[in-house]
Amino acid sequence: MNPAAAPAPGPAAPPRGRLAPSPTGALHLGNARSFLLAWLSVRSRGGTLVLRIEDLDHPKVKPGAAGQAIEDLRWLGLDWDEGPDAGGAQGPYVQSLRRDRYRAALAALRAKGLAYPCVCSRRDVEEAQSAPHGRDPHSLAYPGRCRGRFATWEEAAAALPPDRSPVWRFRAAPGVSAFDDLVLGRRELDLARELGDFALARDPDGAGYQLACVVDDAAMGVTEVLRGDDLVDATHCQLALQAALGLPRPAYAHVPLVVAEDGRRLAKRHGDTRLRALREAGVPAERVVGLLAWWSGLAPFGAELRPADLLPGFSLARLPRGPAVLDARVRALLGVPEPAPAAPR
Repeated sequence: MNPAAAPAPGPAAPPRGRLAPSPTGALHLGNARSFLLAWLSVRSRGGTLVLRIEDLDHPKVKPGAAGQAIEDLRWLGLDWDEGPDAGGAQGPYVQSLRRDRYRAALAALRAKGLAYPCVCSRRDVEEAQSAPHGRDPHSLAYPGRCRGRFATWEEAAAALPPDRSPVWRFRAAPGVSAFDDLVLGRRELDLARELGDFALARDPDGAGYQLACVVDDAAMGVTEVLRGDDLVDATHCQLALQAALGLPRPAYAHVPLVVAEDGRRLAKRHGDTRLRALREAGVPAERVVGLLAWWSGLAPFGAELRPADLLPGFSLARLPRGPAVLDARVRALLGVPEPAPAAPR
């Protein structure tokens, strides 16, 4: 089953990449670095870029955040060929307007016996195993407790209190999933053992992150996906879905995250690193791009650049393999205040 997939370009064709912000909050420096690198990787080879708004995380979607993300990306100097504000043959470019595609993909998985409704809570999963699994010590491998338990979503929903909803799960096959990451190299994961039957969606029509990404990347002809390395395991899930639905596999590149000096990903406690806040404080976009380039091994510290300045000679091979760090020198460059000391316990 191939839900309205655009033909994938041949090996010699210029790449098609995508920028896919989620309007669950304002874009920060970490988001900006990934988007800049995705733009550079595609534009440096004469490729096409798609902007897609991934707004299916309903409880967290913030009003106006999609428009703000577009403004922030334009401010940085990034552009795209297709998107909500640019049009294109594979629209709409907002996921909440593409539910019919996800419904069709879910129906195909169900017909193959690969998707089923599940009522297990996180506590149920914890009780079913003695220790966490997977590379993330806080993740849990789902043991398949609800496989074959319910015939329909409605039957599963009837087994839960009114304030809870079932989740669609994908029946993971045993064996090792592998791909060659353009930044990290060979990546392997025993999906069934380390993650188990992963969640597809909490929507009866199957509109969830994993399935929506796979369906939309195929439909929009995306041949390269660049994103943060916190999504490596998600890539293995998406490879399984692509194989199940007969969809093409893009090339994947996962870049290290931007973290604070404590090693954690950026958060409010580390100071305001939102692009909007930097812009309102009068920080030039060129200074921000220069910082992102320095973090990426592409420019000296303190350089002020536009994205187009980085195109000559760009290569993913030049990227550092370690995380970028928001330290005191970076704070001083951008005028970001030092974080407040942690409250005593």
